[in-house]
Amino acid sequence: METKSENVCFGGMQGVYSHASAATGRDMTFGLFLPEEARDGPVPVLWYLSGLTCTHENAMTKAGAQAWAAEFGIALVFPDTSPRGEGVADDDSFDMGQGASFYVNATQDPWAKHFRMWDYVTEDLPELLFEEFALDPERQAITGHSMGGHGALTIGMGLGSSRFRSISAFSPMCRTMDSDWGTRQLGLYLGEDQDAWTPHDASHVMREKGFDGPVLVDTGTADQFWDKLKPGALAAAMTDRKQPGAFRLQPGYDHSYFFVSSFIEDHMRFHAEELYR
Repeated sequence: METKSENVCFGGMQGVYSHASAATGRDMTFGLFLPEEARDGPVPVLWYLSGLTCTHENAMTKAGAQAWAAEFGIALVFPDTSPRGEGVADDDSFDMGQGASFYVNATQDPWAKHFRMWDYVTEDLPELLFEEFALDPERQAITGHSMGGHGALTIGMGLGSSRFRSISAFSPMCRTMDSDWGTRQLGLYLGEDQDAWTPHDASHVMREKGFDGPVLVDTGTADQFWDKLKPGALAAAMTDRKQPGAFRLQPGYDHSYFFVSSFIEDHMRFHAEELYR
């Protein structure tokens, strides 16, 4: 692991690090905020997965999460959204390829060689973090924005409460199996058999499995990508499942980090209640 930068932040440390990933076969970069309490022992962890076109840096610099993480004594992990660099497959569109992994393990060429982001987020990076830093593996939660909200929901429900105590999402992709943000990408990454797509459709997983813990979802009513996100599908699945938690529509808010930063305190407090329960 290589330290790229470390900056004191709200009494804790905001670091950026890189490491060789066995899952992706590439060097990967991530951000990690450690609150002051990490100097004395392991602290709980909140994973933040970012959306299309983002890197580890977007949420780290725009969400304003560190102030609340410091107040609640929670570490924040900001992974990258895909493998990158020379030799990594890419696409001319912004919603496919580098910066647009959809947090799946690709099975189709040319993506399968490096695009194994499910394994990276759930196995590879956690193994490194819990070995190198004062983090408590028994107290984890997960959140994300847009494509990262889709990843937080599918990974959170997929691994269940044995890994995560709570799940939240900002403007998540809710129904990837019949959306412009999903059908092309899942087809190219995973092949034509749609049975392979179902673990990566948040509404389907919610309806079939749900989560043994609370879920919080916020979406703005002025979100410019409403038709692609399909929030109604997830709201209906949560209702039919009787999923503990809340699906909230925030009047006038769009898809931007102005929206995320407006409600980050709510999400941090939501996770803190579960991580310290």
